[in-house]
Amino acid sequence: MKRAVLTVVALVLLGGDSMGTGQEKISALSGVIDFHTHSGPDSRPRSVNDIEAARQAAAAGVRGLVFKNHFTMTADRAALAMSEVSDIEIFGGVVLNRAVGGLNIEAVRQLVSFDGGRGKVVWLPTFDAEYYVRRQGGSEPFVSVIKNGRPVPALQEIFSVIAEHDLVLAMGHSSPEEVLLLTQEARRLGVNNIVVTHVFGQNPTQAQMQQMADDGSIMEMDWYAVYQKRRTVAEYVAAIKGIGAEHFLISSDLGQQGSPSHVEGLNAFIVALREAGISERDIQRMAVENPARLLGLQLQ
Repeated sequence: MKRAVLTVVALVLLGGDSMGTGQEKISALSGVIDFHTHSGPDSRPRSVNDIEAARQAAAAGVRGLVFKNHFTMTADRAALAMSEVSDIEIFGGVVLNRAVGGLNIEAVRQLVSFDGGRGKVVWLPTFDAEYYVRRQGGSEPFVSVIKNGRPVPALQEIFSVIAEHDLVLAMGHSSPEEVLLLTQEARRLGVNNIVVTHVFGQNPTQAQMQQMADDGSIMEMDWYAVYQKRRTVAEYVAAIKGIGAEHFLISSDLGQQGSPSHVEGLNAFIVALREAGISERDIQRMAVENPARLLGLQLQ
């Protein structure tokens, strides 16, 4: 099998700070897959719609996108975008927030039943996660994934369907403690592909991240957190060097109105990692190989 080669060539900084603010000349990102792509239509302001995001990514040489929406399924939208934009793989999924009924097995069944076969990722609750709501000090209803120290019963059937269809289980905004418990149950039920959604956003300890790696999870690091100055590249680099690039993927998590484009974010992320001393081989693992493997794509 021919190994995919990551190329980020001829990026010229025009006096910018490499933060993806639109001051870079965008170049090819061959083989790269953005596992966390926001776009419209949405109930939150987005900078581009699905088709625009796909066209921009394809023009830059990006191999694939995963559309994420916190409130509606995106498998159908991924199929439509692929019918309009050639030379790119687009996948969708469903986030098990209250808008789709929370931990609703029927939402997962419909995800895999839709025409086009682009439903691939099931995220546990994000904005409606108990951990997220409590941490934000909110009083709105939430969706619990752990009760009395165990995964809630509804997850058994959900994890079983994820395993049956070889989907990706993403942990949403679950706490690090919840992630470790959920991973054990998911593995017991045959789930092969687990992603810890923007792992730094839930403030895990180094020991917890090492345990996630030991459990076989892939931990996501996103550029949006750096763009917002909530995280630093140095934090990411320390984790990569301490735990190993084989346990991470990098994504943009962009698409918010006023933010850089997905392509700008991916470019800036890769340049920043390279400048911080991360090898081309490790960048390829995180930007190309790990997301491709999770999505069932062969390396090019």
